Amino acid sequence: MSDINSVSLHETLAHVRPVTGDLRIEANQRLDQLTKPPGSLGQLEAIAAQCYTIAEGSWSAPLRKAAYVFAADHGVTQEGVSAYPSAVTAQMVENFLRGGAAINVLARLHGVQLTIIDVGVDADFPNHGALWQRKVRRSSRNLRVEPAMSSLELTDALNVGLEAAEDAHSRGMHLVAAGEMGIGNTTAASALAAALTRQSVEAVTGRGTGISSAARQSKQQVIGEALDRHLPQWRSETVAPLEALRCVGGLEIAAMTGFFLGAARHRKIIVVDGFIATAAAAVAVALAPPVRDYLLAGHRSEEPGHTHLLHHIGITPILDLRMRLGEGTGAVLAMPVIASAMHILTEMATFASAGVSTANA
Repeated sequence: MSDINSVSLHETLAHVRPVTGDLRIEANQRLDQLTKPPGSLGQLEAIAAQCYTIAEGSWSAPLRKAAYVFAADHGVTQEGVSAYPSAVTAQMVENFLRGGAAINVLARLHGVQLTIIDVGVDADFPNHGALWQRKVRRSSRNLRVEPAMSSLELTDALNVGLEAAEDAHSRGMHLVAAGEMGIGNTTAASALAAALTRQSVEAVTGRGTGISSAARQSKQQVIGEALDRHLPQWRSETVAPLEALRCVGGLEIAAMTGFFLGAARHRKIIVVDGFIATAAAAVAVALAPPVRDYLLAGHRSEEPGHTHLLHHIGITPILDLRMRLGEGTGAVLAMPVIASAMHILTEMATFASAGVSTANA
């Protein structure tokens, strides 16, 4: 399927480099010289320093921002894990293309270029300027009874994400985000969260689209059976991240994993969305630990597994608005905050340039 050879993943992993510590020191020194008490802008200062470091001390205005929404269906919906039928995935993709979803509203408002990518929706779509048709297969398999993807399908899905990262790089984007749409994908993300963090299935599994308590218990059982079938050592040993992704992940989660790896290779500021996207980010970090240097968590999801994944990766959410929508909405909402931090670092006067006296003690 893919126009990108599978060697692309290995090349990408080899080219993901950690950021330079000296640049962070330089950024912090600059922040301490600005006309404010040291540290008084709180998390904004940490955001500014991280962005300065990623951008190697230089970026041009205006900031260019892009979000890619990866869509795919999940065979595990056969197990009744979602409050919505799987047909909603295709219906929401059509809504994205009409410009009527929350992510469309936020992207328009904040000047974020939006691209929708069909990685595995169980439907066909007409050509559209905002849609990439990159279908690997029509839905992943039912992860309760068999691996969600074959090795070749996993490679193809990863390559879709790598292609999106190349697109963002070629268009000169500074801030990038990945969103998702896929009924059933909180089940896959919960399975990945348990496998990667070794937390219990109960601790990382929430209500997803709003299922009942009984349905949540059934969902937990499905996830536990899938993990025990495909990754029997998951409770006591570190699992191979790509094998976990292949067996209990999803096509759009695999594509986001490739996207995060490719974006880190090109030193982009990566804004991670909620639970599903963070599961993909956790796989990317497991494959290439320096990816973490490029990640900013847009928000904290209401899904309980998200907090465990954020702690596992070691990133702090910018917003906490009790959201659990997905689509990239939390990431796009955080972009103006990130841009504000970056502009403060570069445009705010120093004590010396403003002729303002510094503190005496």
